[in-house]
Amino acid sequence: MESIGTNTAPEPGAVGTLDTLEAPAPAEAPDLVTVPARQGLEAVDIIRRATHHTAPGVGPVLHDGSGDTLGFLVPPGTADAWDLPGSACTQTNGRGLRIGDAEICASPAVDGTGWLLPPEAVGPVTDPDVLRAALGEAARLIEAADNCR
Repeated sequence: MESIGTNTAPEPGAVGTLDTLEAPAPAEAPDLVTVPARQGLEAVDIIRRATHHTAPGVGPVLHDGSGDTLGFLVPPGTADAWDLPGSACTQTNGRGLRIGDAEICASPAVDGTGWLLPPEAVGPVTDPDVLRAALGEAARLIEAADNCR
């Protein structure tokens, strides 16, 4: 997935498309940063090591059915300024999320799409600055590993 940060809604069936039971107000709905799975998994490890598995660490993370993409929930408004090459940030506007009593429930609309890190197991969302730094470090580590071959 090679894309530049965008502010468009995800395509139907994209990572993060979930059955809507109750939608929060758009102002409260998290945005979704999508990245290639390899970079995203590395970023999860980087954030968890940096925070010693404590808050504020990585928030909920979705994976797609094919295993090609990860999606990080980030605070609303992040998509307005997201410009990290190789990733995209979209506004969810509450589509596909049910948030109530500090819980996000999901029923994947696409077979195999689901939570890598479910909301009940991690913090509410990932800090976009922390995510940006981790994704940058992950990209550098992956490039260095690929150049050693």
